[in-house]
Amino acid sequence: MKQIQTLHAKNYSIVQDQDYFCFGIDAVLLANYAKASPKEKVMDLCTGNAIIPLLLNAKEPSLDIYAMEVQKIIFDFAKESVELNGLTEKIHVINDDLKNAFVHFEKNTFDVVTVNPPYMIDDAGKGNSNDCKTIARHEILCTLDDVIAAASGLLHSKGRLYMIHKPFRLAEIFSTLQKHKLEPKAMQLVYPSINKEPTMVLIEAVKGARSRIKIAPPLITYGADGNYTEEIKRIYKSHTFTAL
Repeated sequence: MKQIQTLHAKNYSIVQDQDYFCFGIDAVLLANYAKASPKEKVMDLCTGNAIIPLLLNAKEPSLDIYAMEVQKIIFDFAKESVELNGLTEKIHVINDDLKNAFVHFEKNTFDVVTVNPPYMIDDAGKGNSNDCKTIARHEILCTLDDVIAAASGLLHSKGRLYMIHKPFRLAEIFSTLQKHKLEPKAMQLVYPSINKEPTMVLIEAVKGARSRIKIAPPLITYGADGNYTEEIKRIYKSHTFTAL
C-alpha cells in the first residue's frame, strides 16, 4: 500500500509502497556516510524513491543533485517525493538505465556519486513474485561492473564514489573499482551485533587517487538488549523517515 512518510529533520515527505519498494537501513547509512561539500554536483544511481537525494538535501540544501532510476513505477515514487517537498530545482530524477547515463550527462562532470546497488548475484531470494523487488535486490538489469563503470565515467578526477554493498563481494568490488580507475580510500563494516559477521560495508573510492585505505571502527546495529545502538539511534534521529 502506498504511503507518504515524513522526515524528522526538515519535515520532508517521501512516497513508498511496501508491495513495490521501501527504503531500508542501508540507504540511511549510506546517506550518513557520504560527504558532499556545499554546491557540489551529486549523482545518485539506483535511486529508488529518491531516499538518498532527499537525505543529502536535508544535510546540505545547496547541493545540485541528480538521480537515475530504471523502474518506472519506482521512478514515479521518486518524482512524487521530490515534488511533494518543492525540490524540483534541487533534485532532478531521470527514468532510465544507468548504462545510458552518458545520453543524459557529460562525462567527468560530477563531484560525488552515491549508489545503493543490487547486491545479489545468485538465485537466493529470486523466488519473490514481485519483479520490482527482485530487480532492486539482484543483478538483473545491471551488474557491479555496470554500476562502477557509470560512476567512474560521471566523476571528474578526484571525484568521490560512496557505495554500500555486501562484504562477501569485497574482493570483486575492489578489483572492479581499480579496473575503472577508482581507488578505495575508506571503508566501514556494519555488523548486526557485536558477535556476528558483518552484513554490509560502506566504501569511499576516489577517482585517480593513490593506493591507501583507512578502515573505520565497526558500526554495530543492535546492542545486547536487541535495540538499536546509540550510534544507530543518532544516525536515525538525524536522517530517517517515520510513518505518519
